[in-house]
Amino acid sequence: MHSVTKFFGTIFQPIFHGIAWLMAAFYSLVPNYLFAIVMLTIVIMAVLTPLTVKSTRSMVAMQKLQPELKKLQQKYKGPENRQLLNEEMMKLYREEGVNPLGGCLPMLLQAPFLFILYNVIKGMSYEVKNKAGVLVSQPRYLPHNTTMYQHLIATGGQVKVWGMDLSLRVFPISAHGSFAAALPFFAFVALAVGLQYFQMAQINNRSRKSGQAMPSQQLMMQRVLPIIFVFFYIAIPAAVVVYMIISTGIRIITQDIMFRAGVSDPTKNGLAASRDKVKEIEREIPGAKEITAESSVVTQPKKPAPKSNGNRPASRNRPPSKPAPKPVQPRSRAKRKRKAR
Repeated sequence: MHSVTKFFGTIFQPIFHGIAWLMAAFYSLVPNYLFAIVMLTIVIMAVLTPLTVKSTRSMVAMQKLQPELKKLQQKYKGPENRQLLNEEMMKLYREEGVNPLGGCLPMLLQAPFLFILYNVIKGMSYEVKNKAGVLVSQPRYLPHNTTMYQHLIATGGQVKVWGMDLSLRVFPISAHGSFAAALPFFAFVALAVGLQYFQMAQINNRSRKSGQAMPSQQLMMQRVLPIIFVFFYIAIPAAVVVYMIISTGIRIITQDIMFRAGVSDPTKNGLAASRDKVKEIEREIPGAKEITAESSVVTQPKKPAPKSNGNRPASRNRPPSKPAPKPVQPRSRAKRKRKAR
């Protein structure tokens, strides 16, 4: 296990130094560790937000496909049709451009950043023994000429914010001095998990209002992952938990903006999907294009054909009839008297 950790640590060394340098740059602006973590989180989320948008759209699209998936499950019942069912479901996913695991993408993408931030925070509190055998602070990955490095050397590697050392974990309690001093660390874990569940409820409520059902696999993943993260949050420094709290809050705000703007409205893509289906039919069936074109044109009502006279049928090429003679105007009384004279 140690060799595996060392291997990945060697690969990520340049990234560790880059993240530490960025955090130190923010700390030089405002000498506060919480401010540096918040600004670093905003930068990371700016990179991950497009993936969050894509993931939210994927979850909404999955909910929209639930009626079609239920039809396939009814059609291919039984264990003997399991392979055929999976093939038809994957075919439907490809046709609609949906990734069934897309809803869990943000949580999975957090793993590398958590690993990187964990090592950077741990490196900030790194200690070595001097010649006298006394442990002294020697922060890792940070440039030695930065303000953050100098402050860590002065405080013995403690990441102090409002009297709390964010480099500590929830356990052991003895590291905090008392149970009361450890309560804020428990609160960080509870807040991080609560925000994750709120983010899921935000999507579920939106789907419930639009009449869309949540996929069972997606619902199970959303319920299980935060529980797994509870044990992870207990085992990592509080500074990394603070990063998760801020990043989850940013995702909640992003999703709310998407829902208000209608970007991920599950009832909004029906017309586009139907058009794609029509195009697919036109490609597969010869002559379907002409049929769909004729059916899409609104025809004007035709005028009734002229009646025939019984001897010969009415023809469109019939020459126009002569104009009727003008009616003879009656002569006036004066004109009649002049003519009588």
